[in-house]
Amino acid sequence: MTTAPERALPKVTDLLPHRYPMLLVDRVLELVPGEYVRAVKAVTHNEPWYRGISPDTPLDYPPALLIESWGQAAGLLASAIADAPVGQVMLFGSVADARFHRPVRPGELIEHRVRITRSLTDSVIFEGSSHSGDDTVMTVTRMVMAFRPADQLRPAEPSVEPSTAPSAEPSAGPDREATTR
Repeated sequence: MTTAPERALPKVTDLLPHRYPMLLVDRVLELVPGEYVRAVKAVTHNEPWYRGISPDTPLDYPPALLIESWGQAAGLLASAIADAPVGQVMLFGSVADARFHRPVRPGELIEHRVRITRSLTDSVIFEGSSHSGDDTVMTVTRMVMAFRPADQLRPAEPSVEPSTAPSAEPSAGPDREATTR
């Protein structure tokens, strides 16, 4: 009896554009496109936000970075959809009811569990939680991500109209004296 080979898990950097120091997901544990993802983040003292802190400062991982890390796990799931939009940029839309149950500290391995609750043509809605061992450290009731065309998000090239272009030489006027050389 032969069994079908397991599908290889994607590398985080194959699905997300983020890189150090803002890549906050280390590895994918399980991913079912269109359904859910389990991904991990190892919190360490080597991260830039711990640099230069005084000895009496608490080592709690910043909650905003925990949300960002969870959101990147959601981004992995959104990017893994079989018919993911080509030429689109994934944008964070909103987060609702994120609850922090206890602080996360260096040395902990955080597992993000993210599920798609609704997928629209240009937006995805997620829910889930983050865990350290058996402890739930954060729950997220809803996060929305939207896809937008990359070419529409770039700033337009500035256009200079001839009438507004600065002249190379100052003009003569009532307050200026024309000069000749």
